[in-house]
Amino acid sequence: MPDSERALTAEGRRKLRDVIRAAKGAGLAPDLIVSSPYRRCVETADVAAQMLPYEDRVVLSDALVPEGNTDEVWTELRAYRDMEAVLLVSHEPLIGHLFGYLLGTPSLLVDFKKGALARIDIDSFGPRPRGVCRYFLPPKLAGE
Repeated sequence: MPDSERALTAEGRRKLRDVIRAAKGAGLAPDLIVSSPYRRCVETADVAAQMLPYEDRVVLSDALVPEGNTDEVWTELRAYRDMEAVLLVSHEPLIGHLFGYLLGTPSLLVDFKKGALARIDIDSFGPRPRGVCRYFLPPKLAGE
């Protein structure tokens, strides 16, 4: 089965709910959810949209596929700069690279496990991002 068609497993869905529940308790309330069009990301985004205070539709973005480019994601994020909180749903290896890129340290290596959640506040929406990591929540800390 192509990677783009793989669904969330029951265990993955359970871990995801634990992470979202913890993030909701910390005040996560996205203004926008943007997801890779791959099936498990769309399913993840749908679970987040149901569990969080979110009433809009999930926006699909080809920039968030596993082989995506951090510059393309940054260009898209800049279009949403007026929103308080944008939740991105993506895959490795892109999401690990994007984490460092948004912090202004593209060489930073992050082991971004499936179901992990990070909050990065962006200080500058110039040509290159400058963000601050507010938290990183791997699934093991959320409920396992």
